[in-house]
Amino acid sequence: MERRIRVLLAKPGLDGHDQGAKVVVRALMDAGFEVIYTGLRQTPEAVANAALEEGVDVIGLSSMAGSHLPFCRKLRVLLEQHGLTDRLWLVGGNIPKQDHEALRALGVGGIFATGSKLDDIVTFIKANLS
Repeated sequence: MERRIRVLLAKPGLDGHDQGAKVVVRALMDAGFEVIYTGLRQTPEAVANAALEEGVDVIGLSSMAGSHLPFCRKLRVLLEQHGLTDRLWLVGGNIPKQDHEALRALGVGGIFATGSKLDDIVTFIKANLS
């Protein structure tokens, strides 16, 4: 029996809008992934620690508040400290195109703007973890 893909999904900072994140969580669970949803108002330290403790394959952030770049800069340092830079890192939500290059430079593997198809997220994760 194959081990299920483990995904951590978090809402960074003061972002209080999590309806979309919950829809993504459900879609990933329906696709057979094991999903750990940390909920709202997570710090970079909390995300990094949860990723380490849970032994996840994927670290996903859902951001609607526009604080994704400073959050990801802090998270990148913590992922390096914890030896987690080999994990697939995704960011979704209200992510302007002009921020994509900076996010990729930090190590974000997949960027899914608001309105992305759930099947595309599932397919991307499967394709990048094979």
